[in-house]
Amino acid sequence: MTAVATPAGEADVRLEVPDGTPTALLLLGHGAGGGVDSADLAEVAAAAFGAGYAVARVTQPYRVAGRRSPPRAPVLDEAWLAVAEQVRVDGLPLVVGGRSSGARVACRTADRVGAVAVVALAFPTAPPRTPDKNRLAELAAPSAPVLVVQGERDPFGIPPEVPGRTVTVLPGATHTIRGPAARAAAVAVIGWLKAVLA
Repeated sequence: MTAVATPAGEADVRLEVPDGTPTALLLLGHGAGGGVDSADLAEVAAAAFGAGYAVARVTQPYRVAGRRSPPRAPVLDEAWLAVAEQVRVDGLPLVVGGRSSGARVACRTADRVGAVAVVALAFPTAPPRTPDKNRLAELAAPSAPVLVVQGERDPFGIPPEVPGRTVTVLPGATHTIRGPAARAAAVAVIGWLKAVLA
């Protein structure tokens, strides 16, 4: 891991670069209380690296400091923007994404970093206790194409597919995407990225 300075403190970045010229850089963020080694992020990162993408998994400063609860959205976003600025490579397309909270950050900041595509794993569409407070506006924020990969039984719901947004539903999976569902998520992500970036 490499420490990267941000306005919120140091973030950790795990960067993997394949041999030759990468197809794109995939920047991935973790869920609110989790880390970059969650099953779905690990599977997507491994598949993307194997397909010729450079992959950077970002641990937000609050998690580096040992806290489980994330700060407010603007703090998360500013840290993410600082990391994106420091790890991006001129001329290399940037794809942003993450799981749950990390997917929200990626959507909110996609246009500011010039992302060409957004990958949202387990996007928390609506909190189970307050389903009327949905986050569809965040999901609609990117001008780039968005892929949502969601568990069929995710209590946060499944967002609708609309122009510019592809939704892949994983049978039997919940908000925690692991095991065969995590592998299926990785297959879906790589297939979609190849089509979008072609």
